[in-house]
Amino acid sequence: MDRAKPLPNYLIQRYHGWKATSYAENQAWYRKLATDGQHPRAMVISCCDSRVHVTSIFGADQGEFFIHRNIANLVPPYLPDGEQHGTSAAVEYAVRVLKVAHLIVLGHSNCGGVQGCINMCQGEAPELEAKDSFVGRWMDILRPKFELVRDIEDPAEQQRQLEKHSVMISLENLLTFPWIQDKVDSGEMTLHGMWTDIAEGGLEYYSPTTESFQPV
Repeated sequence: MDRAKPLPNYLIQRYHGWKATSYAENQAWYRKLATDGQHPRAMVISCCDSRVHVTSIFGADQGEFFIHRNIANLVPPYLPDGEQHGTSAAVEYAVRVLKVAHLIVLGHSNCGGVQGCINMCQGEAPELEAKDSFVGRWMDILRPKFELVRDIEDPAEQQRQLEKHSVMISLENLLTFPWIQDKVDSGEMTLHGMWTDIAEGGLEYYSPTTESFQPV
């Protein structure tokens, strides 16, 4: 760790600004959060993309959401093989320890991970095909859904539809976790699929009734 460098000055300045204003004005609230522990009502699985601001979209307060972010908001299928699984671990903690009532998968427009999956499926990203590509192997989760959008001629629409399939396959995979299926069946927890348009500020939800995404 001898190569670690000090924080950039702009981050240090922002921290001091936050400590002097937001924290100082809400010190009792922060101390309550620290001593009472977290009791979020929902878990949100979203993309790592820096443009996706989950708490702003839903106007959430600190402590309200348990948030896990990864490439293209994907959830792998249940695989208790004794190996390391970051997303599955986060889901397990949210469901079995925090006992969240809602589990939301949030996709978004212009997703670089989804575009990478398209490029890979079209043979245009050999670097993602390499066995040592963490991104490529992660996008293999979504890869089977490419067949459903392969014939869409408009590239933008093709990407948009695959982004929504990234939400749907994650919902499908969540139900392969037996303790999630049990909670959904008993009504203790609900699953929700959503997709947001970054440029337009739009938000859509997946309706099982119509099997399509509808505007909120």
